Amino acid sequence: QVQLVESGGGLVQAGGSLRLSCIASGSIVSIGAMGWYRQDPGKQRELVAGITRAGMTNYADSVKGRFTISRDNIKNAVYLQMNSLKPEDTAVYYCNADSRTTSRRYWGQGTQVTVSS
Repeated sequence: QVQLVESGGGLVQAGGSLRLSCIASGSIVSIGAMGWYRQDPGKQRELVAGITRAGMTNYADSVKGRFTISRDNIKNAVYLQMNSLKPEDTAVYYCNADSRTTSRRYWGQGTQVTVSS
């Protein structure tokens, strides 16, 4: 089992920045890729950014150039630096970790990000 705890969400004005953090605990040796997803009410959860254990990253087109995902394998943490935030970035952001050995996916409880115009 893996537990994920997010922090860093909040309310920010358009153009501002936030940094989300996610700390993993439990069976951390089983963790492979990690990422951040977001979900608006009534919409599907969508990938924002992902990062492999080796540090390879991928981003949704809507956040390229504004968001940066990073990872600290020693601290068992993944971060999302969000700059130039827009009202359309408003959502609940979820940390995700994939198992290296099974098809199991783990999720955090979510953290609200609200960007005011």
